[in-house]
Amino acid sequence: MSPLNRRHFLAAASAAVGGTAITTLAGCSSSDPVPAGTKTINHWDWYVAQEPWLKHEIELFQKKNPTIKIKRTVQVSDKYPDLINLAFRGGNAPDMLMIPPDPKFDEQVNMGWLRALDSHATPQWRGHFPAGNFFNGVNMAQNKVYSAPFAGQAPWLQLYIHNKLFKQAGITNPDGSVKIPRTWDDVTAAAEAITQKSRGKAYGLGFGNAQSASLPWWVELFVRGAGSPAGYGSDGPDYRVGKWTFGSDRNYADFIGLLLDWKKRGYIYPHSMSIGDEQARAFFERGRFGMIVGGVWNQPTWAEHHFTDYSVTTLPSPTGVPQAFFYYPPGGRVWAISQPSTVSDEAWAWFDWLHSPAAGQRWVEAGQGLSIFPEANKNARISSAPFQAYVSFQKYALPWPVPAIRNPEASKVVIPAVKPDLPDVLAGLYTGQLSDLGAALTALEDRRNKALADGVKKAQAKGAKVSLADWVFQDWDPTKPYQNKPA
Repeated sequence: MSPLNRRHFLAAASAAVGGTAITTLAGCSSSDPVPAGTKTINHWDWYVAQEPWLKHEIELFQKKNPTIKIKRTVQVSDKYPDLINLAFRGGNAPDMLMIPPDPKFDEQVNMGWLRALDSHATPQWRGHFPAGNFFNGVNMAQNKVYSAPFAGQAPWLQLYIHNKLFKQAGITNPDGSVKIPRTWDDVTAAAEAITQKSRGKAYGLGFGNAQSASLPWWVELFVRGAGSPAGYGSDGPDYRVGKWTFGSDRNYADFIGLLLDWKKRGYIYPHSMSIGDEQARAFFERGRFGMIVGGVWNQPTWAEHHFTDYSVTTLPSPTGVPQAFFYYPPGGRVWAISQPSTVSDEAWAWFDWLHSPAAGQRWVEAGQGLSIFPEANKNARISSAPFQAYVSFQKYALPWPVPAIRNPEASKVVIPAVKPDLPDVLAGLYTGQLSDLGAALTALEDRRNKALADGVKKAQAKGAKVSLADWVFQDWDPTKPYQNKPA
């Protein structure tokens, strides 16, 4: 999720995770001539940074299909699950939607939100995707297709480096190029140099945590490099033991302790807790601070502003060699057609358009990320050095275990949300409202694992043949792609 965003996310991810939005309404111009028999697709998404690409796709699609009009609504990303829930309950669901992270995908299917696509998504149609991308619990449920993979995989979080500030602070190689930080100590040294040598004009580090999203990104990026394969944005436990390990894996305490030390030393932009991520990205662009964590969604906006004086890396680790990577379920899903849609054939045409290699190539060329289609990634014309660097990070994104593929009954488990969760705990520790780091992380770990256990018990009570053992994959090596297969 910006992976994400998120996406999410994101994840989305992953996606998908990371895109924040304001509510607005867009579509084709009301002055355009409307051919007789035109049908309108109500389309919902939460894209902001991705908006130029999507608007271009709408224009191309409508030109090719003049009797189909797309009425696009952009929703607030963090409110989207509530808004889509209200829309379905109120009988006002869109025809085409981004699949929300909550409720779970299988619940959305069971509640009759999503339309089975098998009449269109035939084996022949699915065959134009790379093999091994359609699974129950991912984009299928009960052996029916409800979505399709869209994006290719790469680390959904990166560390962005302001070249000018690095050079002014003397963080350079002998040839004068920026010295990219590879280790936690490198990041600390760069943050210290920028903060001290700018004499108060800039800080080493910055983020925008007003929506409580950015601090977990820092934790996720740094602890993965240290060898902790569990995720928050991609929201999975350490599948080697089938548990979340916030309190028992020392990497979390070590990094959060380092983060608090950066704050204590004055290396972090002091208003980072009160500004949003979009504002933080703007401040980074203006040179208020030298490093920020975010996703590839940062790059298109900076390109629009003609800001190119930055570099990118990922997975800084204590040793300089990442010990764990980013992970994703095989396949993927972003879009779906709603079951109540009365223009499902037209919505399918739009769905099919978005899942074409041509749209995927334009996605890559717009700097939004990778496509699920290798040929789209290969053929894309990429001129941006940071985006080319992002593409090179593909090696750090691997498929991980998916309990619902090994045991489809696992998809019946609903893991309830916990409060306070990682964003709340991090905010409490950063602001000093929580003082005992170890106790806070242990309590969080306990809450997360109890939620999983409660979800399993509830599913068992309803007859599901599932147990906590379904979340344990002792054969998983986090440094290698995991081959998911049914039991």
